[in-house]
Amino acid sequence: MDRPPFEVADVIRSLADANGVVPGLCVSTAQQRVLNAIAACRTAKLGGHVLECDAHCGHEDISYNSCRNRHCPKCQAKRRADWLEARCQDLLPVPYFHAVFTLPGFIGPLALQNQRAIYGLLFSTAGDTLKEIAADPKHLGAEIGFIAVLHTWGQTLVHHPHVHCVVPGGGLSPDQRTWIASPQDFLFSVRVLAKLFRGKFIAGLRGLYKQGRLHLVGSLEALVQSDHFDLFCDKLREQDWVVYAKPPFGGPEQVLKYLARYTHRVAIANRRILSVDADTVSFRYKDYAHGNCQRVMSLSKLEFLRRFLLHVLPDGLVRIRHVGFLANRCRKDKIALCRQLLHDQGLADQNDLDAEPVSNDDLVAETPGHDDDEQSNGPDDVEPIDDHRCPKCGKGEMRRSRTFDPQSSWTYNGIKPIAQDTS
Repeated sequence: MDRPPFEVADVIRSLADANGVVPGLCVSTAQQRVLNAIAACRTAKLGGHVLECDAHCGHEDISYNSCRNRHCPKCQAKRRADWLEARCQDLLPVPYFHAVFTLPGFIGPLALQNQRAIYGLLFSTAGDTLKEIAADPKHLGAEIGFIAVLHTWGQTLVHHPHVHCVVPGGGLSPDQRTWIASPQDFLFSVRVLAKLFRGKFIAGLRGLYKQGRLHLVGSLEALVQSDHFDLFCDKLREQDWVVYAKPPFGGPEQVLKYLARYTHRVAIANRRILSVDADTVSFRYKDYAHGNCQRVMSLSKLEFLRRFLLHVLPDGLVRIRHVGFLANRCRKDKIALCRQLLHDQGLADQNDLDAEPVSNDDLVAETPGHDDDEQSNGPDDVEPIDDHRCPKCGKGEMRRSRTFDPQSSWTYNGIKPIAQDTS
C-alpha cells in the first residue's frame, strides 16, 4: 500500500525548532517525547538499513528505523499483528458481545489532570460493573471474561474517554462445573449497566479524593474544598452516563477482525489527513449527528497538535486489559476449562474447538466499519504492514543486507527511502 501523502510527523516537523520544541504549544515531558519520536520515525535520525531483492534482480531500497512509540500512527501494525497472534488461542466458539462505557464530558478536565487515576478508575468500574451484573443469578449467574480497550478520542480528536469491552456470550458457573450460555441476541440491559456504572464510578472518585490522589489545580482548584467536591459529584450524577451495547458478533473470526481494527489505534491515522499547508491541517471525519456523513475539518496546526496530544497516555498505563477468566494469571487454565465444558455440554463440536486460528493476512484485510463514535472510514485506521515483495520483479523478497547508524549522513546512490515497520 502506498504511503499516505501527509502525516502527523509533517505537522510536527513544520512547526518544531532545532530542538524539536513547537513554539506556542505547552507540553509535558511525556508529550514532548512523543513529538520527538513521531518526528524522527523512519528518518535518517534513527538509522536504518539497506534492503536487497533475494531473487537477485538488483533492486535495492533504504528503510529507516521506526520509533516504536505506541502513539505513533506508523508503528502499530507489527504490534497489532503480534498481539492478535497471541489472542487467537483465547477465542471460544460462542457469540461475542460488545459494550462501550463512556465518561460524561463534564468530567473531562478532571480526567486530563489525573489521567492515570481516572482512566484506571474507568477500567476498574467498567470491569466491576460487568462482572457484578454477570454474577447475579437474575441476569446470568456466571463468571465472565472479557477484553477491555481504552480509547480517549472522538472523530474530531476531541477528548472522549471510553472503554470498549468485547465479551464472550456466557461464563463459568460458581462451582466451575458448567458453562452458562447467555441469550444469543442479548447480554445485559444497558440501563442496568449504566446505573451501576455511574454509582461505582462516583463512589470510586470520592475514594480517590479522600485518599488525596487527585491533582486539582487551575480551573479545578476550587474542588480542593470538600463542599465544592461534593457539589461536583452531585452534578456528575446528573449527567448522562452512556453504556452502549452492540449486536453480537457471529464467531471467533469476526471477533478477531474486529479486534484487529480496534486494539492498536491512535487518535488519528495518517490516511485521514487530506492536506497540510502553511497554516492548517485538513482531515476527514464521520459526522454521526448527520447520518454518518463524511466531512472535512480544518484546524490550525497548533490546534491539531494540541488535540492530538490530549490522547498521549502516561508512561506505563496499560490500555488493553484482560478481565475475569481472561485475566493473565488464570487465562490458560480457564480457557481450557471453558472449551472442555462447551464440548461436554454439546454447545460446541470438536471441529469448532480445533479450528485453525485466523491468519494475520486475513486480520489486516479490509473489514466493514462499525458505527461507533470514532470508527475509521475504511481500511486505514492502523497503518498496514508493508509488503516485503520486491517492487521491481515481484518474485523475490526484500532482505536486509547492511545497516547504517542513527543520524548518519550516509546515502546510497540516491535511493528514495521507503516506509517500513522494523520494530
